[in-house]
Parts: sequence; C-alpha cells; structure tokens
Amino acid sequence: MTTLSSNGLPLTFDEELFTPLRDSTELRSRPASLRARLRADGCLYLRGVLAREDVLRLREAYFASCDPVLLAPGTTHREGIFSGRVPPGLPAHGVPGHPAHAFVRSETFHRFLADPAPAALAESLLCGPVQMLPRRILRHFHRGSRLASRAHVDRDYMDRGSDRVLTLWIPVGDCPPATGGLVYLEGSHTLPPAAYAPLRSAGDRPGDHRPISHDLASTARALGRRWMWADYAAGDVMVHLPHIIHASLDTTTDAMRLSVDARFVRRGDTPDPRWLRAWSGDDGA
Repeated sequence: MTTLSSNGLPLTFDEELFTPLRDSTELRSRPASLRARLRADGCLYLRGVLAREDVLRLREAYFASCDPVLLAPGTTHREGIFSGRVPPGLPAHGVPGHPAHAFVRSETFHRFLADPAPAALAESLLCGPVQMLPRRILRHFHRGSRLASRAHVDRDYMDRGSDRVLTLWIPVGDCPPATGGLVYLEGSHTLPPAAYAPLRSAGDRPGDHRPISHDLASTARALGRRWMWADYAAGDVMVHLPHIIHASLDTTTDAMRLSVDARFVRRGDTPDPRWLRAWSGDDGA
C-alpha cells in the first residue's frame, strides 16, 4: 500500500482518502458544458492546454538560474533533480535574493504567461474579457523539505474585491502525486465556511487563521470527503474556483516540483489590491 505525505504527516493512498480527478479535457470545445462542470466540481483537470516543450523550457530556465549545488551531478536543468543539498546562504523561498524572486520578474517568465491559451480558457469560463493578476506565484519544493500547501481556500487569501476569480495551477514539469501535486477535496466548494472552521484551531500556524489544516487525513475524515488527485504531465492545467478546499502533497521524488499559480478576473471587476503587484515570498498576501 502506497503512503504519501503532506507537511510531513502520512497519508495512505487508498480509496478512503483519495479518488481520481475527473478529466474534463474533452469539454474544452464545448464552453457551456465546461462551465457547468466547473460549477459542479469546483475545479477542472485539463490535459495539454500548454505545449509540453514550452513548459519544459521554463523549467530548464528556472533551474539554470539556481545555484548548481541544488542539482544532482550529471543531471540537466530540465530534469530538475535534487542533489540533496540546499545551497549555503540561500534566502527563504521567493524573497529578494532567492532565484524565484528574480525569475517571476524576468522576460522568460512573462513571455511564458503571455501564451494566449490560459487567457482564452479564462475568458471562456468567465464569459468575457479577462485580466491576469500581476501577482503570479512560482512554487518550488524538493525532497526532504516536509513542506506543502496546507488545506485552504483561495478566498481566504483574496478576501478583498471581487470573488469572481479563477486560479490556473500550472505544473512546470511532470507531477505525479509523489512529486507533490495539488489535491482537491471533493465537493468542498459547496460547504459553508462554518463546516470547516473548527479544523483551524488544530492547525500548525496558530497565528494565521487562513489555512484550514496541515493534516489532510483528518480534514478528509472530519468532512467526510476524499482528496481528488491526478498524475499531472507538463502542459496540463488545473482550474479552480476560490471556494474549493485544496492542498498539496509533499515532494518525495528526486525530481523537484515546480509550479505556477496564475489568477484571472473579469476585466472591469475590482480585484484584491494585494494581487496587483509582483509576487514576493515575504509580501504577506
């Protein structure tokens, strides 16, 4: 029996806790059906939205910007294989001085996100012209860090302005569950916040009430729902609504997890002002 983990806590990869995400790729040519699926499921798993080669080039460019100490000898930047060593003196992820901080401000990153496919998808789902919010997050996890995204809903991090927000999660490289892919709690976008509010008191961040829980197994059992997963490939995209509970698994493979969060609102809507500037790991948003 396979055991995964999230934030260092074990998760048995079985039918009690996990179920596959529904593949919505075939609905891309039927916008009304795709919108109905998003309303029903709270998220969409879409294969091949982006060109695989473009995604892998971005992965290569990012790891080429990192200290070579991070990468296993004899491997390529595109593979992104962790050496088991963190470069000495490396600042916290995404703060000034960390490669991710400079990378999200680079022409390479901007050019990648200028691909028309994500905006076209968002326009189809939001039924009109959209804008991508400037705060685009680059996440990077490696084996042994025991760090992952806690169970949360995006609205708790974007609680100012319009809640008509779409998140596109883009794995930058192949990302099976053991590499730390996103998981979604089935049907949780229909839950009132009061249903999961009691879980927050047992979290590992007592000073921050935005995360729901770092314990995915207890979250699933308490709410009587399973975590939906997929074996993501480079080029795939997840779309989700701001009220669905989601989290990530720990990276336990030699290949490091790299991903991008891009968010869209309808043009003319008032977005959360904290998302109108470039992301920094210490911006508190």
